[in-house]
Amino acid sequence: MDAPAAVTRTHCPYCALQCGMELRVDSGVPDGADDGINNGTTNGASDGAGNGTRLRVSGWDKFPVNGGALCQKGATATELLAPASRLTSPLIRRSRDAELEAATWDEALDFAAARMSAIAAGHGRDAVGIFGGGGLTHEKAYSLGKFARVVLQTPHIDYNGRFCMSAAAAASQRAFGVDRGLPFPLADVAQTDVILLVGSNLADTMPPALRYFTTQRENGGRLIVVDPRRTRTAEQADLHLQPVPGTDAALAAGLLHVLIAEHLLDEEFIAARTNGFEEVRAEALRWWPERVEAVCGVPAGDVRAAARLFAGADGSGKPARPTTGMVLTARGTEQQADGADAVNAWINLTLAAGKAGRPYCGYGAITGQGNGQGGREHGQKADQLPGYRKITDPAAREHVARVWGVDADSLPGPGRPAVELLASCGTDIRALLVAGSNPVVSAPDAQFVTSRLAALEFLAVCDVVMSETAALADVVFPVTQWAEEAGTMTNLEGRVLLRRKAVDPPEGVRSDLEVLGGLADRLGRPGFLTSPPEIFEELARASAGGVADYSGLSYARLDAASEGPGLHWPCPAPNHPGVPRMFLDAFGTPDGRARFVAVGHEPAVEEPCAEYPYRLTTGRVLAQYQSGAQTRRVPSLNAAAPGPYVQLHPDLAAAVGVSEGDPVRVTSRRGSAVGAALINDLIRPDTVFMPFHWGGAGRANSVTRRTTDPVSGMPAFKTAAVRVEVAR
Repeated sequence: MDAPAAVTRTHCPYCALQCGMELRVDSGVPDGADDGINNGTTNGASDGAGNGTRLRVSGWDKFPVNGGALCQKGATATELLAPASRLTSPLIRRSRDAELEAATWDEALDFAAARMSAIAAGHGRDAVGIFGGGGLTHEKAYSLGKFARVVLQTPHIDYNGRFCMSAAAAASQRAFGVDRGLPFPLADVAQTDVILLVGSNLADTMPPALRYFTTQRENGGRLIVVDPRRTRTAEQADLHLQPVPGTDAALAAGLLHVLIAEHLLDEEFIAARTNGFEEVRAEALRWWPERVEAVCGVPAGDVRAAARLFAGADGSGKPARPTTGMVLTARGTEQQADGADAVNAWINLTLAAGKAGRPYCGYGAITGQGNGQGGREHGQKADQLPGYRKITDPAAREHVARVWGVDADSLPGPGRPAVELLASCGTDIRALLVAGSNPVVSAPDAQFVTSRLAALEFLAVCDVVMSETAALADVVFPVTQWAEEAGTMTNLEGRVLLRRKAVDPPEGVRSDLEVLGGLADRLGRPGFLTSPPEIFEELARASAGGVADYSGLSYARLDAASEGPGLHWPCPAPNHPGVPRMFLDAFGTPDGRARFVAVGHEPAVEEPCAEYPYRLTTGRVLAQYQSGAQTRRVPSLNAAAPGPYVQLHPDLAAAVGVSEGDPVRVTSRRGSAVGAALINDLIRPDTVFMPFHWGGAGRANSVTRRTTDPVSGMPAFKTAAVRVEVAR
């Protein structure tokens, strides 16, 4: 399984599409030579071994999600394997005032284990924490959770997926009893009559997915996009709604109000397959379209038009015709202080229209990070054990403890969600291990987070590059990445995939799993598993009987399935085919019925005022990814997106005296960020936008808030009160 092959079928290291790729070894090409391949779908890169081997990447046309298409990030992914952009030796900071310097692996592991052990002995086991990442394989995410609870015996583990999917996950669990990003294959989008896409710009964030929406419209389907900006995705919509950031729950309630007032509800579906509608009906009746317009800034006529379109009505007063429909949400509606409630408001609309539990219907959340789904299913989240089990459930604790060979009473309880975990650094938490994340750039109120990490007594980081977070560390472990190791991932559809190893890592680089194994040995827990297939086999047993049941999966099954459509969880037996489409017969609640959740709209915690009169919202651009730690090292991606910018409406630009290209400072109560002015009428006049891929002066998260959704712990990235001025 580990031996590199001449042609390797694997998956992209970036987003949750996990596009299929074919990697071809092209031996005998000297490092640095021009292989003539740079057409957007194929690239050359050294494999890091320094032996003249290069990898060519192309789309895997038989893989159903992308059908051979790759975005420019995927097409250049092999460039990250070159040793010139990599960490290739462990680094140690031998005293607080010293610089990081190269060390042997034994030195680095000994030093890290000694510091973690001393801090736990002096301050208690809860003084040590772990912060993981949504791009880690199942094997790594599972091992981090086990390492925290068995080796360190600390409750404090969470991950940056809390910034990505937590609001939608909490809302789905409340409504359906199950959280699986898309409970249907992405291909179903193309066959759906009406899609309501909320807070997502797929044209920039997941370009290969856009083809399904293009086909949907070619098939006669209609697309409604909800976004404060007129993005490239919104340009394709039949109807574009531009709400004030942070008002999604009110907008969704307004659409539901129209369904009620115009008798467009699916009363039969509501009666047969749901509970709790009457309380939701009462709340929706308070949100007539004109009130929605006053709060959200969306014209009342557009609210009515969107509701009728989604229900299948033509506005003539006739009953709605039977149509299929989906509501798909993403970070725009989820990253708010009421993120879970906002998502439940959209789910309420879905259920009331009868667009769930049927073919080509349903609610889905578009997972962002590569393994954002799997990362929370198998124990990397503060309150969960493998299989999506609650850590507070005695039966779940007993089951997982048996698999791990420990006493259930020895397992700690729930830890702190990500924002609280990071805020506790330097006080309650004295030592932190970070793997697969760069919170110095990606966390909200990043200036505060940086100060908390700097206040730690000990910080260890596992990374492939010298990220902004690694630069603060006392120990840095250089680790393998996607094409240098085997591992499994779950994409946004719940499709479990096998990533295959294509090349050896550079000399001096080890897997995160070997780091954990080495630390466990030194902390008195020898025998910690480091082989991906063995870890997955244990993960499958630990997940058995859980909501996310992987017990019927194995590397052998996934290796065979990867030649075709893959396998969707739950998959509870070796002969089980998996479940591509959930909820067709019953929802995942005890009684099998979906639950309406009565939610209201509350004004944002931080509304504009005289000192900070505008709203900031953040997001991504096509050529960069997440904190940019990797993509900012690819020349062609930097050429396409060289730095941060501030998007402003012409009216706002004129009001503050900003011209195109001027350096613009955006300031909140927490800090400032600077970017070049991008002036157009594609954004609301009261709102500015910044991408969040850069550190330094252009770090957008210096401005964002640590305020979190009380249900899910999701930070309110999308709403901050700011002032805007030319940067002098």
